[in-house]
Amino acid sequence: MKAVVVTEFGAQPELVDLPTPEPGPGEILVRIHAAGVNPFDWKVTDGALKDSVQHVFPLVMGSDGAGVVEKAGPGVTRFRPGDRVYGQFMRLPQGQGSYAEYTLAEQDGKIALIPDTLSYTLAAALPTAGVTAYQAVQAAHLEHGHTLLINGASGGVGQSAIQFAARFGARVLATGTPDLADHLRELGAHTVIDFTQAPTHEQVTAAHPEGIDAVIDLVTPTAGDIDPIAGLLRTGGTLLSTNHATDPDTLAIRGVRGINLANNPTAETLTTLAELAAIGELRVRIDTEVPLAHAPATIAKTRAGHATGKTVVIPLWEAAKTNRLDATGIR
Repeated sequence: MKAVVVTEFGAQPELVDLPTPEPGPGEILVRIHAAGVNPFDWKVTDGALKDSVQHVFPLVMGSDGAGVVEKAGPGVTRFRPGDRVYGQFMRLPQGQGSYAEYTLAEQDGKIALIPDTLSYTLAAALPTAGVTAYQAVQAAHLEHGHTLLINGASGGVGQSAIQFAARFGARVLATGTPDLADHLRELGAHTVIDFTQAPTHEQVTAAHPEGIDAVIDLVTPTAGDIDPIAGLLRTGGTLLSTNHATDPDTLAIRGVRGINLANNPTAETLTTLAELAAIGELRVRIDTEVPLAHAPATIAKTRAGHATGKTVVIPLWEAAKTNRLDATGIR
């Protein structure tokens, strides 16, 4: 099978031929139809988890994916061949990921069935960004009428978080550039803050001198940098960071709840997201579809830019079958 791998931490991704894996007890073999691209994919290959998790090389890149169960190993009862499934397929100790024509997953792993009306492309774009957004909004304990700032709303997590927060009846302040403002408002943002015009905290303070109820911060890297954003919260508010930039103890002294959120997919959450996407209640913006052979070059470009939608990798046989890619191999 074809797969995109790295041979060591920091190595350049390359397309190689690998043996198609065989499912062991409790495992399923999935034929991948689409793989979602996330910044976490290359952070892992740069060594972000090297001190906490064993890695096996060559390491197949990618976590998010969607496909069809090709074969079930001994003892599998949850899935059967022909089932459409999606979720997170990164298993570092086994060297496995989703940027491949086939991959393995545990039947009790971070996977769920795909509704018949949901495409593989959209399903593959959901797991990491969608789950992070869903769990962040839940953890913020929003109530109807609360004011929430989503700092870094233009990316995949932010766009999904806008939609989930709006469903709670929150008044959503979303940071974004003017070219995305209309799109963010369509997703449910009440106000779009152009962070290129003035610091976000200054604009929010001017509009809400009494303070706001919650912040979901997706971009600030450290606790020191996040202090101005934390200062926007009224007593009893919640500051949530996906970059582990909050100091909960320090914030507690100020009467603010600090949360460092880690993505934690469950089959139940994945099922909920897929059902919402299938009925149009969760919208995902797909920027680009590329064939697996172009994935290494696409990863390099994506690392250097700021995405406003999802990039999805498509195995060449799937792209040819559906005629979704033009002669350049890019949609």
